[in-house]
Amino acid sequence: MATKSSYDLVVIGAGPGGYVAAVRAAQLGLATALVERDAALGGTCLLRGCIPTKFLLQAAQHLDESRHFARYGLNLPGEIEVDWKTTITEKAKTVRRLTGAISALMKKGKIDVHTGHGALTGKGTIEVAAGGGETTALRAKNILLATGSRPKMLPFLERDGKRVITSDEALELPSIPGSLIVIGSGAVGTEFASLYNSFGSKVTLVEALPTMVPTEDEEIGKAMAKAFGKRKIDVRVDTTVAGAQVSEGGVRAVVESGGKRETLEAEILLVAVGREPVTDGLGLDATAIRLERGFIPVDAYMRTAEDGVYAIGDVVPTAGLAHLASKEGILAVEHMAGRDVRPIRYETCPNAIYSDPEVASVGYTEAQAVERGYEVKVGRFPFTHNSKAMIGGHQEGMVKIVSDAAYDEVLGVHVMGYKATELIAEGVLGMTLETTVEEMFRAIHPHPTLSESVMEAAENLHGESIHI
Repeated sequence: MATKSSYDLVVIGAGPGGYVAAVRAAQLGLATALVERDAALGGTCLLRGCIPTKFLLQAAQHLDESRHFARYGLNLPGEIEVDWKTTITEKAKTVRRLTGAISALMKKGKIDVHTGHGALTGKGTIEVAAGGGETTALRAKNILLATGSRPKMLPFLERDGKRVITSDEALELPSIPGSLIVIGSGAVGTEFASLYNSFGSKVTLVEALPTMVPTEDEEIGKAMAKAFGKRKIDVRVDTTVAGAQVSEGGVRAVVESGGKRETLEAEILLVAVGREPVTDGLGLDATAIRLERGFIPVDAYMRTAEDGVYAIGDVVPTAGLAHLASKEGILAVEHMAGRDVRPIRYETCPNAIYSDPEVASVGYTEAQAVERGYEVKVGRFPFTHNSKAMIGGHQEGMVKIVSDAAYDEVLGVHVMGYKATELIAEGVLGMTLETTVEEMFRAIHPHPTLSESVMEAAENLHGESIHI
């Protein structure tokens, strides 16, 4: 066993939480090491999640846009031919470029990278098991657990990677499936349903809860189901999967809704029912850490019950979002470095779904605000009345603002439509600064832009709408 000591910080997991934390630690002068079992850095987000999915969604968007070129007098000689092999190859190239960029950040910060499985073996000690049976013992004043998550599976389904798949395999399909059943309409299921529909797959989206994107505002969920219906995606809400049978040619899934059963058939069944934290093999049994529902409990500064051990990202019971993991990593590192830090205000963390149409939100839904006892006021503005949306042919969607009537405080902003994931930043900044609705619409927005829809939703809440 090789031994190298000692670090101020050892980070286990090189995803968007772990590698960002390592960079920040190096900036603060901490001697830092990063442990990652994958050969490449970046974690699930970069290797099997956010980045490759968004590349495919971008390709799907370009394809959809091309189908409307004639509106602008741009005539193609024929239907665009999809070269799926090139699409997948270019996706992989993009991922490699970004993993290379992260490796360059490690070199710049003089951060030691250890490839292998990291586990706690005692107070301030970590063992890294690499391929070939080699192990390295590391010592550290502080340890940061950032091991991420993996796709969940339904207990009665067996993942074979060909007919019954998760998001991991959905990114590497050798060809575009003729038909696809997607179980779960969260961010993952909605995005894959959207992109494969654009590429020509017949898609059925099955959701057990009463509305699509169930963590979003109910009104947005219902609007999304209508938008997907217009795209010929068969959306089945309030529907559960009772079982599935795999054959050589595809999958037969039995679904149940309202007491009635039906059999759906498709080439592939994609299970997108959420993700579970990766904590097995971390050596937690020998620590004071006790899992709760599979997650590692932490305090407001990301400290665990074990002295000197912090945890962030998908292994803790906060939203499983890459951008949140990064902020949690920075908070943890600055705290262990003795900086004067403030806990994260989780209500100002945005959600983002990159389907067509996109969905993004920050803060409370209307129902959540009511449940918390606020006197709620709501303002809305449809993209149908926005000139930039009309110019671009992207009039599906809306902006919805939820406020506290007593103080005019913005409690939540919800956007469905083109560039929603960009527009939500205005709501995030506004809520971070504790803005009022009036301040949002008094702020001058450029014309013509999609951002005017945020301003006009705020005007609508005050009964001062100009364009509706």
